[in-house]
Amino acid sequence: MHTIDLLGLLLYFAILLYIGYRSAKKTSSSADFAVAGNKIIWPVLFATLAASFLGGGASMGRAGKAFDEGYAFMFAASAFPIATILAGLFIAPRLKRYSGAQTVGDIMAHHYGRSARLLTGVFSLIFCIGILGAQALAIGTVFNAIMGIEISTGILIGMAVVLIYSTAGGMWAVIQTDVVQFVMLAVFLPITMIVGLDKIGGPEALIAALPSEHFSIMGDYSPLMFASIFIAFLLGETLVPPYTQRALSAPDSRHAKIGYSLAGGFGLLFYAISSTIGLIALVLYPQIAPDQAMPELIRDALPLGLTGLVLASLLAVVMSTADSYLNSAAVIFVADIYKPFINPAMSGKQQLWIERGVNLAIGLGAVIFALYATSIIDALLLSYALWAPTILLPFVFAVMFKIRCKRAGVAAMLAGALTTSVWKWSGLELEALTGLTPLIAGVAANIVVFVLVYRLMNVAPEQNGDTPISHSTHS
Repeated sequence: MHTIDLLGLLLYFAILLYIGYRSAKKTSSSADFAVAGNKIIWPVLFATLAASFLGGGASMGRAGKAFDEGYAFMFAASAFPIATILAGLFIAPRLKRYSGAQTVGDIMAHHYGRSARLLTGVFSLIFCIGILGAQALAIGTVFNAIMGIEISTGILIGMAVVLIYSTAGGMWAVIQTDVVQFVMLAVFLPITMIVGLDKIGGPEALIAALPSEHFSIMGDYSPLMFASIFIAFLLGETLVPPYTQRALSAPDSRHAKIGYSLAGGFGLLFYAISSTIGLIALVLYPQIAPDQAMPELIRDALPLGLTGLVLASLLAVVMSTADSYLNSAAVIFVADIYKPFINPAMSGKQQLWIERGVNLAIGLGAVIFALYATSIIDALLLSYALWAPTILLPFVFAVMFKIRCKRAGVAAMLAGALTTSVWKWSGLELEALTGLTPLIAGVAANIVVFVLVYRLMNVAPEQNGDTPISHSTHS
């Protein structure tokens, strides 16, 4: 990498650290650390959400899949931005009914009790660390492809920066850095696609250079495989803790609705850009590994001076997701596990410092996870299996229909977790025998058990409108 490009990258890191330093002065309470004081208006909410979920999977992972399989994976994975739009329209506004809520566990505890809070905290924590590990792996991949640095070293460098600013400034720092990172990815990744298209002779040349299957909706996928991927992305990351925290950070339901919905729409556009970059890389560098598609195009095709800025934007994409999951994991551990079950008498100041300490510890755990993950997308799909079959559907039922039934919520979460684990790790090859993935089998068990137990308990939905949450009374 040229010195000019390296200086651009170092400047980007310096900006992130400065934001963390400034944000630390504004973070004086746990509410500041967790939900930025509930002051995030919709344009900022849109930018931080878009930056958060367009991480290593949506950028390098999507480009790598397009490199390998064409646009088919993009069409299947578009289920996630579609789910985000729907969540923005129908669920995000309702989350603002829960005055004082900071986590998914707060809402689950209100509807399903203390045991549901604990289970939600444990499953959410494992999920967040898994996604964070995938982003850490993506950071190392970028450094390796662009600068020739060992992936493990790149992970340590990138995650060190994330750890510093997110630990110091909490959600204030995460959101402010996300806005910077969103602007960078929204400008520079489309530039990368345009430069790459020009290098191969334009869109017509791209179409002519590749088999027609690379541009079809299903490609080489069977209908069952396409449906499995679609469902995995429809449910796997919908309303996960960092995104729910963003909605809870909004001042009211209107800001939550607009910001969340717009972020989903932007995701559809971004998926098309990152997948097209993967196809361009396939034409130019057919011998490289799929996950190297986007970094290789940035390193080779862009002119001097722009490479460092686009590298920074690519790191921005990944780091913006990493910081979101890191912050969320720390808040979950303290709010849903440590405070209600270990030290309920701790003060607000103690809670803030414990959240900062846990933030550091979880970041180190994610780095270890990243060193063992074999693929960015594989790491994401493994983590998805921990969310949808356990928490998502009881959470949606609670928010949409105001259901309050402790036994139904807890039983459904346990049934989903058990079924998913048996399907994936029992060695019985149940996926091959039934055609159902662990995620789909777990979701099915979750729904069936929830409905059966709820009907047996014959519980009516709650009738009240606003749902205030107190961390002292509901924990």
